[in-house]
Amino acid sequence: MDFLTKLVTGQRAMRAWLWASLICNMGIIVTGAVVRLTGSGLGCPTWPKCTDESYVPHPELGLHGVIEFGNRTLTFVLMIAALGAFIAVWRTVGRGKLWALTLGIGLGIPFQGVIGGFTVWSQLNPFVVALHLLLSVALVVLCVWALFLGYDARPTPVARLPRLAAQVTFALTMLSIWIGTVVTGSGPHAGDADAPRTGFEIEFVARLHSLSAWAAVAGTVACLVLFRAYRGTLARRSTWWLLAAMLLQGLIGYIQYFAGLPLGVVILHMIGLPIVAAAAAAVLFSSTRSASEGIS
Repeated sequence: MDFLTKLVTGQRAMRAWLWASLICNMGIIVTGAVVRLTGSGLGCPTWPKCTDESYVPHPELGLHGVIEFGNRTLTFVLMIAALGAFIAVWRTVGRGKLWALTLGIGLGIPFQGVIGGFTVWSQLNPFVVALHLLLSVALVVLCVWALFLGYDARPTPVARLPRLAAQVTFALTMLSIWIGTVVTGSGPHAGDADAPRTGFEIEFVARLHSLSAWAAVAGTVACLVLFRAYRGTLARRSTWWLLAAMLLQGLIGYIQYFAGLPLGVVILHMIGLPIVAAAAAAVLFSSTRSASEGIS
């Protein structure tokens, strides 16, 4: 009993659970990509059961069934991490903003599972699949916010223009991620050979995604310029990390495009997606309007 109490009590335990929640929510984006890239999106053809008769895959479903079922079961890992974070926050700091935030993250995970069910029922409709991914991205953003609160990280007070630049950069990053889901839904790796596609021309949406990514990079560079007066601060360090993540993600993106979308490179690009999302969230939460300007 003492061991279980220690698992969810104290600052160290609380922060460990918050990290676990973030890592799990980032990880399921990658495992979901593996499901899609291996053509296993309908490995379990129904939901919540895997088949009409069973919650687990039958041998005749083959490897696709195992992969899809495995990804479904990871939802329980996310729920355990979220529950651990919620209990640890409750026992360590009590009710408050962080408590409400971890509660929201915990409630978002089963909701995410329901959206996953709709993706199966819709036979992998690309717009429903995109919503499934974007909710995971939203949970990653909330987990980063929870970590900032859990470490009592004080955002850097900045002037109005740098703060606006951070907000715009975050929005541009999220826009680029969304357009990226449209590219996926228009391309060859949609989760199943018979899955519907968006109907958009892949070259057009890929170029649109590239433009949105470069806009996010430009916003990040603008943040660095505007944060030059805040050297050594959390806001400036977070922006450097975001720029590094974006440039590496962009390089991988161009390689996958010109190499014809090889699976290994596409998976690397999907690993980069939650990293970029988390870094963009860090930029957003690492600064605030300066009180000297009359903004609390």
